[in-house]
Amino acid sequence: MFREMLRKKQELSAGECREILRKQPRGVLSVLGDDDYPYGMPMNHYYNEEDGCLYFHGGKKGHKIDAFSKHDKASFCVYDEGYRNEGEWYLNIRSVIVFGRIEIVENGELAREMVRKLCYKFTDDEGYISEEMENSFKGTLFFRLIPEHMTGKKVREK
Repeated sequence: MFREMLRKKQELSAGECREILRKQPRGVLSVLGDDDYPYGMPMNHYYNEEDGCLYFHGGKKGHKIDAFSKHDKASFCVYDEGYRNEGEWYLNIRSVIVFGRIEIVENGELAREMVRKLCYKFTDDEGYISEEMENSFKGTLFFRLIPEHMTGKKVREK
């Protein structure tokens, strides 16, 4: 069902893919939008190693909610900041694409835990996190991408 990578030498291991998902704060979530046009949006995420899912939050209404309510299949692309080897002008970038299905997180306790962990990717300010949880939690939709396939590769921009 999912294609094999053509350039096997550039393929990342599953461990490298998980590392990128864990460390990088955001990526692009793509769904099938209005009139079946692809709809990609930048999203903050939390990768939960315990269940292998990616967790997100957002408004309870809008284009993305309408899209994944019709078609639960989605992909999420994340890439690192890249690096240059000494004497080279081009970047070496590692990217990961996760294919899977979107599911709304109905369990409030799980949603709170995942959102709090997501917050820690950006700040360890407990006061700020508590205030945001108090003020925004009820008006926010929590959803996850349940992976069906993951692939990663290293690309040189030359």
